[in-house]
Amino acid sequence: MPLLLLDLDNTLVDRDAAFRDAVVAFLGERALAASDADWLMAVDASGYTPRHKVAAAMTDRYGGRVAESAVKALLDRGGADRVVLPTAVRTALKEAGDSGWTCVVVTNGRTAQQEAKIRGCGLDQVVHGWVVSETVGHKKPEPDIFRAAAATAGVPIRDAWMIGDSPHADIAGAHGLGLRSVWISGDRVWSEAAFAPTRVARDAATAIRCVTGAQRPAA
Repeated sequence: MPLLLLDLDNTLVDRDAAFRDAVVAFLGERALAASDADWLMAVDASGYTPRHKVAAAMTDRYGGRVAESAVKALLDRGGADRVVLPTAVRTALKEAGDSGWTCVVVTNGRTAQQEAKIRGCGLDQVVHGWVVSETVGHKKPEPDIFRAAAATAGVPIRDAWMIGDSPHADIAGAHGLGLRSVWISGDRVWSEAAFAPTRVARDAATAIRCVTGAQRPAA
């Protein structure tokens, strides 16, 4: 069975939109400036800033106005309860599975938070498994997390495809293992010189269908 590896945050689901919703609610409940949502999103950097550094930045900014427990609760949830799986992505994943592809999510992050997203939005119903960096002790772009994903599904990794939005974590990781990849551009322009994706797609549904043969986007 062919193997399709898929990033989670900002690939299959809009992690940033969910986290922004949580941040806006957090600020509103504490009568803090609504404009701070942009500041906090920049600090968070789509989840790539270490959690303790985000917490420290918030403590420096708000001091005693916000309890440390409230900051911890926000970052622990990370908007996981607000994540939505788009209908088009759900349909594309189901089509891929029905046509014989094994679909496995490969995500960096903390296990509790990432699994809450996967189960909460119903992604667990349309993929064959997932691996989280905290669980396996390796994070993208390290090759062992991709190998762990293949092992989870019991499928050889050599002919796998990787779909993701991060040049460094997803596409570089695939490149290091000699895997084919699709970069989710979101209308960005590819700028890395050392490696490049096999294909480029604007969104995950298009990427899935181009890999499985239903649709081929422009490179």
